[in-house]
Amino acid sequence: MKITETALKDCYIFEPAVFGDSRGYFVESFNARIFNQLTDTQTVFVQDNQSYSTKGVLRGLHAQAGENAQAKLVRVLQGTVLDVAVDTRPESPTFGQHVAVELSAENKRQLFVPRGFLHGFVVLSETATFFYKCDNFYNKESECGVKFDDPALGIDWGLPHDELLISDKDQVLPSFKDIFGG
Repeated sequence: MKITETALKDCYIFEPAVFGDSRGYFVESFNARIFNQLTDTQTVFVQDNQSYSTKGVLRGLHAQAGENAQAKLVRVLQGTVLDVAVDTRPESPTFGQHVAVELSAENKRQLFVPRGFLHGFVVLSETATFFYKCDNFYNKESECGVKFDDPALGIDWGLPHDELLISDKDQVLPSFKDIFGG
């Protein structure tokens, strides 16, 4: 497994080894021992989630607050997305910065999004199946988020604004400054 540090502290890209032949391929997509050695953490994932979306669907930017914060290991099972993580940890040297990584079924990359980050993605292919592991259980009362097009974040989602499909809930999220200051 290859690990690449992103520009954000504690946020990593994982590229698993792919073993292929004429029959297809084999990938070990997750191994807790290797994952925790590579990230120098003791992350224990307790919940898996999966979503299916069509081109232009943008989900985010979301997080769980307080004791219900979640670290996520995200990947794409089918299709291609642009995945975005935003550091919201005030003490972090990368506070308020973001990273955008293309994840696809073909490249098999995974992004580790630590606790204290906002997360979102937009579907670039006709459809995509998105899968992620969480280290804490979902808690509706702890939901928080920031509007996807907040100018303070300057995220280029890779598609024109008029091609984005955004839920009513995500369209009215507050700004980064309103939630996290800075």
